[in-house]
Amino acid sequence: MLEVGPAPEEACLRADAARNRARLLEAAARLIAEHGVAAVTMEAVAAAAQVGKGTVFRRFGDRTGLLMALLDHSDRMLQADFLAGPPPLGPGAPPLDRLRAFGVAVLYRYAEKLDLLLAAQTEPTRRLSHPAVSALRTHMTVLLRQIVPDADCELLAQTLLASLDPAVIHHQTRRCGMPMERLEAGWIDLVARVAGTPPPQPLRSPEPPRPSR
Repeated sequence: MLEVGPAPEEACLRADAARNRARLLEAAARLIAEHGVAAVTMEAVAAAAQVGKGTVFRRFGDRTGLLMALLDHSDRMLQADFLAGPPPLGPGAPPLDRLRAFGVAVLYRYAEKLDLLLAAQTEPTRRLSHPAVSALRTHMTVLLRQIVPDADCELLAQTLLASLDPAVIHHQTRRCGMPMERLEAGWIDLVARVAGTPPPQPLRSPEPPRPSR
């Protein structure tokens, strides 16, 4: 049985669409780097990419769709890290260690992209149903089922992820002035309480030698 591939002209059209999409995303990324997330509008991206505004709307639907597309690369990198990267975030470490590392990775990734995440997540229902968020929730549920198998792990995963919500991180770091180290320690403590285990002891640096008398 022969497999019929796409016609040459169809493949060419797909290649052109991919190039146009990349061109629009590059223009949006430049606007963010130069003027901040607030400068990213459909009109501004169209002007920067030298295309019609309708082209941007056809490609991304609306501004939220455009911003989510900008986050897509970072989402894929995070997923690759926890699915196939080195331990403790990736496979090979005990589930409890992986859950600790997972939350810390999400925390710092969200902090790095905070303004973009907040701008892209204006609709809670749309945010929570996004495939990238669903992947995080599924991975955390799998880990929790190995750590606390008698718990409602699906609901517990949603509750734990809520503590890592970008809006919460924004409030803690920018409104309350909490350093990232405190948020990281808080996540480690939260995981320990959920799992019913003591938090790992921080490594102590060796004390400096005392001067001889």
